[in-house]
Amino acid sequence: MSAIPEVREARPRSVGELRARFRQGKAALLEHFRASRPTSTAATRLIKALTRHVDRTLIDLWEHALMPPGAALLAVGGYGRGELFPHSDVDVLVLLPPDQAHANDALKSSVEGFITACWDIGLEIGSSVRTVAECLEESQRDVTVQTALLESRYLCGARRVFNQFRRANTDAMDAKAFLRAKTLEMRQRHQKFEDTPYSLEPNCKESPGGLRDLQVVIWVARAAGLGKNWNELAGKSLITPFEVKQLQRNEGVLKLIRARLHMVAGRREDRLVFDLQTAVAESFAYAPTKGQRASEVLMRRYYWAAKAVAQLNLILMLNIEERINGLQDAPMRPITDKFLERGGMLEVASDDLYERDPNAILETFLTYQTTVGPKGLSARTLRALYNARELMNGEWRHDPANRATFMKMLQATEGQTHAFRLMNQTSVLGRYLWVFRRIVGQMQHDLFHVYTVDQHILMVLRNVRRFLIPEHAHEYPFCSQLAAEFDRPYVLYVAALFHDVAKGRGGDHSDLGAKEVRRFCREHEIPREDAELIEFLVQRHLTMSRIAQKEDLSDPEVIDNFVQMVGTERRLTALYLLTVADIRGTSPKVWNAWKGKLLEDLYRLTLRALGGARPNLDADIEARKQEARHTLNLYSMLPDTEAPLWKTLEISYFARHDPGDIAWHARSLYRFVETAEPIVRARLSSLGEGLQVLVYSPDRPDLFARICGYFDSAGFNILDAKVHTTKAGYALDTFQVISPLMDQHYRDLISLVETQLSQALEATGPLPEPSRGRLSRRVKSFPITPRVTLRPDERAQRWLLGVSTSDRSGLLYAIARVLARHHINLQLAKITTLGERVEDTFLIDGSALQVSKSQLEIESELLDAITP
Repeated sequence: MSAIPEVREARPRSVGELRARFRQGKAALLEHFRASRPTSTAATRLIKALTRHVDRTLIDLWEHALMPPGAALLAVGGYGRGELFPHSDVDVLVLLPPDQAHANDALKSSVEGFITACWDIGLEIGSSVRTVAECLEESQRDVTVQTALLESRYLCGARRVFNQFRRANTDAMDAKAFLRAKTLEMRQRHQKFEDTPYSLEPNCKESPGGLRDLQVVIWVARAAGLGKNWNELAGKSLITPFEVKQLQRNEGVLKLIRARLHMVAGRREDRLVFDLQTAVAESFAYAPTKGQRASEVLMRRYYWAAKAVAQLNLILMLNIEERINGLQDAPMRPITDKFLERGGMLEVASDDLYERDPNAILETFLTYQTTVGPKGLSARTLRALYNARELMNGEWRHDPANRATFMKMLQATEGQTHAFRLMNQTSVLGRYLWVFRRIVGQMQHDLFHVYTVDQHILMVLRNVRRFLIPEHAHEYPFCSQLAAEFDRPYVLYVAALFHDVAKGRGGDHSDLGAKEVRRFCREHEIPREDAELIEFLVQRHLTMSRIAQKEDLSDPEVIDNFVQMVGTERRLTALYLLTVADIRGTSPKVWNAWKGKLLEDLYRLTLRALGGARPNLDADIEARKQEARHTLNLYSMLPDTEAPLWKTLEISYFARHDPGDIAWHARSLYRFVETAEPIVRARLSSLGEGLQVLVYSPDRPDLFARICGYFDSAGFNILDAKVHTTKAGYALDTFQVISPLMDQHYRDLISLVETQLSQALEATGPLPEPSRGRLSRRVKSFPITPRVTLRPDERAQRWLLGVSTSDRSGLLYAIARVLARHHINLQLAKITTLGERVEDTFLIDGSALQVSKSQLEIESELLDAITP
């Protein structure tokens, strides 16, 4: 390919001449790129040539503006990095010396003239004017500014003030704080872009697996002095030479796609929207084939590159985090002879584990799924998996030991969602299920799917799993009830994995998928009854939705035909659960209450026709209520004493309390359902340890924090908290607490808690500072990396907050205090203590959660609060 043309004309004497030279030069560069072969090398040359062209133009403009001799012009952000795409913004910093902190009229005029000239000649410039001190002050307040300044590059002007700025910026950098801020920012960005590289209209810069993920790695490495490019990171043993090649190759693909996208759009456009995909594909000379559109060829190439970038980003970020935080020397806890835990991550016992024992590849995910403690795979483990892909061949797939391991994963009591997602992210799932590999990164061109086929399948698997998790019972109570009564849930998981696995082949994907799953069941020795049900579900997974939405459910013939097809109540229930999970897995906007009603009506009408009794909304909950009523009778309570309270309670309340607790609450509160004062009751725990404390009060943002604050100040340790908000706006919270005084003075302690906690809840002053509890020796020996996750729930109305850290007294209050400070309402809390480790889950809502900046503040403050 011919080299990019360089424009070397005589220096222009006016802004008009500069304008002409700049526009002609840029047009020549873009035209050369348009006519060249679509290769990564061509994109790299264009990006560098555009940067040099803008450099020369800005330097000439700086001289024309007669800027003061003490000032300097810096390129920052992507421009500072030397990466200008066809329609990128050009970010610059005019750096003033300290004695010009307060610009005079002449200086203001010069700066304004320079910026105006930039716009006049066609530069889409983003500018700031600061002194060194102002730069440092602003960067400490805003990590985005800090990041832009990190990549600053000298263009012209006073080099002395630039060197002063660079030294000051380096000295002010806190690598640990910067790493944490960029990690939180990256997580929030991923959430914004659906947390997947496989969105059907991905942003090739910002989406997971996009160019920004690579930039984040270089930013945090640069801030820590570990290197400024991939080769320097390899020199510090942070990445291998093979990974350098993979990074450069996939980064080149993404840059090429982004550059071509800018060219096709004629503007700065980083989203591969449907409207542009075909045109971009044609710019690559891709042509449609009988079974695939040109755009699908392009997108598959993009998805495979984005997937590799996402994997390498995870490996490198974990590696850099270990290096910055000194975790590479942290002690390890043995799990098995093959795996260890270090810092909450699963670690291989040796780098060559998979080469010596390829069966350990699947055992990695089974261990991760079934072991309490690890929250992910370490960089070392991820790297070993990345380098073991060639071992996952036909012989490995047909090994009986691997098939047995895979079935153990499906039949485990929990963890399928995280395990299978991680298997897909590391490319192991597609290499074990070769049929699954064919749909990785495959688009679905319709009006409602917003995920690629593989991501949709994993979303459906997640939805099925959520039906079986009590914390999600509030989302779809009827499905949760049916799932709780369904034997052998693994049948549903297999059906979810295979229901769309044959898409894109031509023909009926349901029939083709049924053949694939029949083979799977035979090879994995699944019992005949279950295998037949799985095959039925895959083959008929669209039927129930079609009938519910398109046929007349009042027509007896319609119901009779459906009854003949399903045959049994077990098949009906399984198909209903898979159908709801499937619809919910297409797009957050597809599911609505009306579709839910149609499906539920069809289910109930069919069940009645099958001869089964119409199920209660939740048979288990009704049984709990009956047992609670029986207990109330034993206390000589009048009939329906419980009714006023129970009318205000959601299904999740009954799902999470046993009948004894339900009866105790009803007996304690039947006279106070509409009280204006807080009610506190305590008793010896039915679990045989500590006290159970009931709090019933009009809800308010700081209520939970005040409760936790009282227990903290009174020396109680909270083992568990079940927090609910009634339909009437009351908090109904139950706490399990222990105290060193329990054994000898429990009667006095009960009276003390009921009196003092009631008084504490009537207080209106500021919340007291939390205590910093002492860490046990075990926690000091095996430190746990504090982690905070914040994600919207299924309906995007409430948020799920997850906290993982070392246990200590006052921890829950520290968390609650942060939530109260931001006026976050607590809907549900599940406090889980696993030895010296806590895994807390909170269902929360509040206006602050709708603002990205506030989210980052909350997550950052929570990390500060939970860090030992």
